[in-house]
Order: sequence, then C-alpha cells, then structure tokens
Amino acid sequence: MTLLTQGEFSELSLHEKNSYLQDVARQYLEARGDQFTPLSKDALSRLRRYYSRRSLADLQLEKVQDDEMRHALERLSGAIRVGHFEKVLESEIPPSASENRMMRPPPIDDEQMMFFVPDIYDAPLKDDVNLMDVAPFTLSKTKREGLIRYELKDCVITIEGGAETGIANAHDYDIFLNMVTYLAEEMRKFRKTPQGSLPPRVYRPTAAQILKFCRRGDGGRQYLELEKALDRLQATRVKITNLDGHKRRATESFPLIGRYKVISRTTQNKIDQVELDIPDWVYEGVVNPEKKATILTLNPDYFLITKPTARFIYRLARKAAGQGEAFYALKDLHHRSGSPLPPGKFEKSIEAIVKQSKNEPLPDYDLSLKDGRNGRILVMSKRTELAAG
Repeated sequence: MTLLTQGEFSELSLHEKNSYLQDVARQYLEARGDQFTPLSKDALSRLRRYYSRRSLADLQLEKVQDDEMRHALERLSGAIRVGHFEKVLESEIPPSASENRMMRPPPIDDEQMMFFVPDIYDAPLKDDVNLMDVAPFTLSKTKREGLIRYELKDCVITIEGGAETGIANAHDYDIFLNMVTYLAEEMRKFRKTPQGSLPPRVYRPTAAQILKFCRRGDGGRQYLELEKALDRLQATRVKITNLDGHKRRATESFPLIGRYKVISRTTQNKIDQVELDIPDWVYEGVVNPEKKATILTLNPDYFLITKPTARFIYRLARKAAGQGEAFYALKDLHHRSGSPLPPGKFEKSIEAIVKQSKNEPLPDYDLSLKDGRNGRILVMSKRTELAAG
C-alpha cells in the first residue's frame, strides 16, 4: 500500500483527508477480500491525528552524508510507517467489515511477545466445560434483552442480561476465557510448587494484555468496546437447575464475572488496567485441588472466528466430538444455540457455515451435513493430521 507523505497529507483539506482515509480503508479491505464499511467520524479523527503526528524526525536523515544510506533509511522508514498505519487502520475498521468471513486474519503484531508473564500469553486457552453444551452468550450482533432458556435432559439453563446492557455477546466472552486461562495457568504453577499460595481470587490485567491475549488490535475502538464488554459480562447471570427424574433438585445462579474496577486510565481516558473478581463457581471449578478441573483446552484460533454461531459450533464440537465425531440434529442445535432466528433461517445459516468451512475451516474440526430420520444432522469431525495435510 502506497501512502501519502505527512507533508502531502497535511496540505489536504479536512474533507479531502477524510475522503483519502476512507479510500485507503476501502483499498485495504478489498485487498484482504472483505466488504468495505465506511469509517466512523471518531475513527477518522483518530486516524487523522495518528497520520499527522507520526514523526520520523529522530532518524535525522538530513545529517546522513551517504546518499545510498539516506535513501535506504527513507525506504525503511516508509515501510515501517505503512506497517504501523495498517495496524492502526485495522483497529479502527468496524467489525461488520469482516462479517462475511468465517475467520479473520490475526493482528499484524500477533507473534510479537509482550511482558505479560509471557507464559500466560502462551498458556493453553481454557473454557468451562459446564457451559459448553450451550451458548452462554447471545449470538445476536445487536443488544439482546430478556433471557435465553435452555431445557436439556438433565438441567435447565437460563442466561439473563442486565436491563441497560443486555446479554453478553460471543466476543465479550473472550474476556471470560482470558480470566479462566489465567487462573488455570496460576493453578498449574501452584501444583508444581505446592508449598506456595493458591492463586488469588482477583485478576488484574491491563487492557493491552486482554486485547493481546484475545488476538485483537489495540486501536481506540477496541478500548471503548472493552469497557462495554465488561459491563455486559458483569450484568449477565447464568442460572442452572439440575433435574432428577423431572424433579427440581438444586438451583444455582452466578455471574460470568464478579465485580470489576477500572484501576487506571491513560491520558486519553482509555482503560489502562482493570481488576476483576473471579466468581466463586469459576474459582472452585479450577482451583479445587481434590477434583479434576472442569475446563477444556481450546485452539487459540478460536479468537479469529468471526461468526458467533460458528464460535458456538466450535465450542460444542470441542466438548462433544473431542478426538472423534459428534452429531447434532439441526433442530437440537437451534435450541442449544439460543439463536433468535426462526428454525428455517437458522438451518440456512448452518448450511452457509458448513459450505464456507470448506474454504475457511474452523480450527481442528471439519463440518458436514447429512440427512436423518427427523431432519438434517450436523456432523462435527476431528481433523486428522493426514486430512489437514
């Protein structure tokens, strides 16, 4: 991508700068195979500031006597600047731009390490096995109010959101996974050195650490969405009623995350560091040293799945199929997903996901459909190394 120089950009009018940035975003998305979605006014404002203030004066190219070296540094600085701008642009592009894709590309700096106790960033991604039979989040892309009710063979599960926030969505749930993974990693360390202390019940990550772990960009929009996600997660409660021969036996209600507090903010008023109380049900499920932890490992590419329904399918496959296969009637799948779509439209969405998975496969599992006695069935099969090759 060839960009205007800072000097050329500064000579443009406000309207021309916005038009230019929209055009750059369009080229970037088209090259990536995504649909163009216009940048918001706030995103344009942040990009204008970044473009104008980006300085390479520290190179002091005017003092370089060797012409060849000076030209080489100019080319290098241009390449660095394009890379940085693409990273910032990526973080400002609305999520809807990639909604037609099954898997989004990883962030530009995805493989760069951070000083977030590096083994936490590399720790296997964990999810709570008790919530993997259903979607503990809404599949809707817009605010969903009320509750989602799942009536299963041995229990009834309801998911209810706050009146102001609605139910946590599939991407909000990434923060929950980050919290569970942190706790599991701390417990692994404790088991290696049991003379130490059990993991604390409070988790204090920075916003940058959460975004890095969830394989997201770190632009201004991401920080704004992070605070909204924390609000939805705290307001979302899960209620499980275990059944024993159609008789109610025990009911438990719990939040996805406990209290949260913004400890510090940046000079731009973005979240810098947060403090999360780990709910008792999560803590006991992972830390109880007398029982096996109620968690399963997910593929880190889970975070790159763009479609909420595809995320639900992957989680269900991970628990039900494991190293083999699992079969679900689309009628049952619709019920377990909590999708607000009518059954017919839901089945079409599953057909589209299965078709798209041939070119953009989900992590670890292959999908296919077959006819059953009472309708179509989704087949989820663990991908073998031979098949993957």
